[in-house]
Amino acid sequence: MTFLIGCAVWAYKDWVGELYPQGSKAAEFLTLYSQRFSTVEGNTTFYSVPNQETVRRWVSKMQPGFEFCPKLPRQLTHNGLLQPSITGALEFLEQMQGFGKHLGPIFAQLPPSYQPAYLEDLAIFLSAWTQSGVPLAIEARHPDWFKEPHASQLNALLQQMGIGRVLLDTRPAYSQPGSDGKPLEVRKPKLPLQPVVTASFSLVRLISHPRQEINQSFMQEWASLVDNWLRLGKRVYFFVHCPIEKYSPGNARYFQQLLEERSAIVPPLPWNKIENFPTQLSLF
Repeated sequence: MTFLIGCAVWAYKDWVGELYPQGSKAAEFLTLYSQRFSTVEGNTTFYSVPNQETVRRWVSKMQPGFEFCPKLPRQLTHNGLLQPSITGALEFLEQMQGFGKHLGPIFAQLPPSYQPAYLEDLAIFLSAWTQSGVPLAIEARHPDWFKEPHASQLNALLQQMGIGRVLLDTRPAYSQPGSDGKPLEVRKPKLPLQPVVTASFSLVRLISHPRQEINQSFMQEWASLVDNWLRLGKRVYFFVHCPIEKYSPGNARYFQQLLEERSAIVPPLPWNKIENFPTQLSLF
């Protein structure tokens, strides 16, 4: 597959009755999730690294072709410079090899304190990582990474080393208040979107709005971008979040529909093989 879609988590109990059948147990969530989506963000590894037994248990529940995209632990990425964390990052990578063919790209979220002045430090870290041959993507969060000349310098470094750039799009969630008229509690920074592809793959994190009509224009824009990248032979991992997590699966499913309506080169969504899916979702 060159297009994989999913959410940020799989163990969300309020999806029972919508994404998961009524009566589903927590121990079944990963199996059920991987029967409906093709990938998941490994946000859990940001907070705690699973041991080998846990990894083996997770792998046993994954469907063929399903990919897990781990996030580098915060103790490696959020303590200043990255160079001192090279050994720890490579050790983490070794632990993740237990996912085998289910291992997708790993991504590193850089904190807002990691600024363009650390470009040389980033280059040293990435140089050490590339020797592993495992795909890596970088998510920059300091605002200056999105300004010139720093944006071009970062993109050039990533392109040179074949490292992806995580594309975080928070625009839908910040664009309108929730149904109660109050601003949504968005736990992601409000940063500019620069939809560039710096490697053979792209990793997108779309922070959607609970109201589908608000997502419409943003998702149409993304559908066009993803369609073009796929036609250029890029591999795209597309993750749909929502400040109110219960809406994430449905929003992801709707984005899949938009791609299919464009005749984009995407595999069928596994979820749609399980349940009948309307040919046209209502926006209201």
